[in-house]
Amino acid sequence: MTITPIFNSEAAGRPMRVAAFMSGSGTNIMQLLAHEQRLKAHGGGSPFETIFIFSDRSDGRCAGERIALEHGIPYFSYDIRTFHQMQGLKRTVLTPEGLAARREYDRVPGRLVAAFEIDLIALGGYMSYTTLNRCVNVHPADLSICLPDGRRKYVGDDAVKDAISAGETHLRASTLWTDKGVDTGPLLMVSEPLPVTLPEPFEVLLRDPERLRQVADDHQEQLKEIGDWKIFPKTVEMIAKGRFGLDEENRVYVDGHPVPQGYRE
Repeated sequence: MTITPIFNSEAAGRPMRVAAFMSGSGTNIMQLLAHEQRLKAHGGGSPFETIFIFSDRSDGRCAGERIALEHGIPYFSYDIRTFHQMQGLKRTVLTPEGLAARREYDRVPGRLVAAFEIDLIALGGYMSYTTLNRCVNVHPADLSICLPDGRRKYVGDDAVKDAISAGETHLRASTLWTDKGVDTGPLLMVSEPLPVTLPEPFEVLLRDPERLRQVADDHQEQLKEIGDWKIFPKTVEMIAKGRFGLDEENRVYVDGHPVPQGYRE
């Protein structure tokens, strides 16, 4: 068995080069940049450097350009909705045509990644499936919870609502090393728990879809603060320091020790 660091900091001899991908408000990316600045300010320096920000939106609804200007780094956008409209295709990867179109779209950010010699792509609220490799994503659910058949239980856009509907008493966020599936890649880190607080009895809430949605949205916002915003930057830092590794079967290790349920501080 061979454990290979996701990023070999000793071999590289330089900080890990990161591209930040985002679609909306960019709160995860702002936290990543703030963490990088804190590491630089504390004398030891940051083991990673955010090189540019990329967005799949060019309609003014992404805060990426403002964030990039504030931090003095390059910004690029390439609108995925316009791309699919010009192709005359629905925005999906569930058909061969849709997946082929997504690969064609990804050639543009892929060329940026190659030109800037990027080591890792940090997906901070990037709302598009990507066919690019070497990506870290953050997801608002505990991805160590699985169904009897081994599939992860809380995946996709409605993970928080699904967890609350299933009667979970606590919520957690997770980071993962992405693969070709949706929220199926190797689990890296799991956050501290957020207690679920219901404004009405559980049975009443389940009969009111709009109220349930509001409760889920409120919990997801709270989870960002104690979950996403802590483990997303920390995961990137640990990868940059060479602490995360994978074996031949994509099992995750931290400092050479297996963490099958995700690393937890």
